[in-house]
Amino acid sequence: MQNSKKFFIVTFYKCFSFEQIQLLENLLKRQFKKLKIAGTVILTPEGINSTIASQNLISLKKGIALIEKYCGNLEIKNSISDKQPFKKLKIKSRQEIVPSGINLRIENHQGKYVDPEDWHDFISHNDVQTIDIRNEYEIEVGTFKNSISPNTKNFREFNKYIIDNKNLLKRKKIAIFCTGGVRCEKASAMFSENGLENVFQLKGGILNYFEKSKNTDKWEGECFVFDDRVTVKTNLESGNFHQCFACRRPLSNKDLLKPEYLKGVSCHKCIDEKTDEDRLRYKERHKQYKNQQL
Repeated sequence: MQNSKKFFIVTFYKCFSFEQIQLLENLLKRQFKKLKIAGTVILTPEGINSTIASQNLISLKKGIALIEKYCGNLEIKNSISDKQPFKKLKIKSRQEIVPSGINLRIENHQGKYVDPEDWHDFISHNDVQTIDIRNEYEIEVGTFKNSISPNTKNFREFNKYIIDNKNLLKRKKIAIFCTGGVRCEKASAMFSENGLENVFQLKGGILNYFEKSKNTDKWEGECFVFDDRVTVKTNLESGNFHQCFACRRPLSNKDLLKPEYLKGVSCHKCIDEKTDEDRLRYKERHKQYKNQQL
């Protein structure tokens, strides 16, 4: 395993009342460096959300065991990549497991779940409306057939979507999904706060569905992930998309041929959003990054 050129990746989250944030943060910063684990760990009063990776599977298991001493058993989504998914380790302390823009804690909220193996059958019923709660740039890459997009640029806009569509949404069962499941935990609580209780979430999100479902025919495209793989296919192998390092949006091979694209600086999606000063800063950042790779 130690000589493998592959990277082992685990994604997980857990919602619970968490008080030992600073203790675990300090411990992980020390131990993960020794274990050569990279990735992102977000620690909050309402739980943990993380994707971490290593070329050494034994080290990765030791890292997970360390977290479980403080957080209890974790439901892990596994994948393997030929690409290095993370350049470094980031451990962050935040107030929310997912930034929502509203004052809503979810550690005591209990959602309703649909297992990946049952998801196809569930969303095929006429009385079920499927909603992709991810951001619009993620949905452009891939989603479930016949699902609705809330057309949100970030998750902070999702509560407004619920409020604006409450009367329409209450007429059906609602099936929601996201990448790893954690945004659905927050969204489920949002629906409940707005009086909508008939809401069911894909357990473990799209990544769990890719890993455990035998039939992925209802999925179209690839799935955006928040690491350097950019996207994954239904077999959890790295996908075919690239990323604009100015705006972090996914780009297809055709997008790279557009005149607005300049590696590390701009793309057609952000060319009108950024200033010339921004692009000069991005250009210098990209130059420094290339020098580090030499």
